[in-house]
Amino acid sequence: MAGDPATETRRHKGATLGLGPDDAGIARAAGILREGGLVAFPTETVYGLGADARNAEAVARIYEAKGRPSFNPLIVHVASVEEAGRIGELRGASRAMAQAMWPGPLTLVLPLREEAGIAPLVTAGLSSVAVRVPRGDVAGRLLTEFGGPVAAPSANPSGRVSPTTATHVFKGLGGKIDAVVDGGTCDVGLESTIIDLYGTPRLLRAGGVPVEDVEEMLGMPLIAPLPGEEITAPGQLSSHYAPAGAIRLDATEAREGEVMLGFGAVPGDLTLSKSGDLVEAAACLFDRLHQLDAMGAERIAVAPIPEAGLGRAINDRLRRAAAPRD
Repeated sequence: MAGDPATETRRHKGATLGLGPDDAGIARAAGILREGGLVAFPTETVYGLGADARNAEAVARIYEAKGRPSFNPLIVHVASVEEAGRIGELRGASRAMAQAMWPGPLTLVLPLREEAGIAPLVTAGLSSVAVRVPRGDVAGRLLTEFGGPVAAPSANPSGRVSPTTATHVFKGLGGKIDAVVDGGTCDVGLESTIIDLYGTPRLLRAGGVPVEDVEEMLGMPLIAPLPGEEITAPGQLSSHYAPAGAIRLDATEAREGEVMLGFGAVPGDLTLSKSGDLVEAAACLFDRLHQLDAMGAERIAVAPIPEAGLGRAINDRLRRAAAPRD
């Protein structure tokens, strides 16, 4: 309805549209996806940059917009377990896990069904596919309205901080994509946990579901990826999620010229959680990295984070952010 702030479409930075999370905005976003366009939308983890996973040209636009390496596969988002099973082979442990943990911040790497019709760029030519059913009203309604699989990496320039608000998306990709559905701040604030179930269960990326929960569900420990092995899923590049400044990890105090990112008993210029709450830290991690960029921080010291539960995912992001860059 014209003039209604809940439904009115707004233009940002050229051709990028701002859409509300109401029925009109969802319908418009689904139409853009059908036309081969790019739409950023909120999930419970971070904002994803979506394209029709069956449309090779649309998928190529994701790589172009993000400046993403072509060998890094994309996650396919679908509305239901049943739809996921039409794309990847769900059987035994993978089906049980999908039924127990979807919708949710968990991605499963499965054997790709030949008849799935997924564009090869989505899987980077691999015979496996990364699939998940996201939790969240906006993502669920958009996927249902669209009626098909949506390839969606995080909606940020490749290697930079992942977005947890629509503002983050506009700052990073404004003018490069077609639309952003503004659904507020993401609840989890970390990307999904990725589990490879193509063969022996392996952890490919720690994320929004604690690894311990997955291992309990499987009844066995997960195999960790080996350094230097072939990229088989998103999030395995060594330098990723990086702010502009250089990062020093496990710091208990800032050195001269450093901005301190604190946690728990270690104070800082900014903090992930004064109380040492890992859920709070996970939810605000990327927002804090965005704030450090906005501050112009050239050298960043980060307090130690416990290597347990969601702390493993937080440390994974921080180690990638601190990795040497080409």
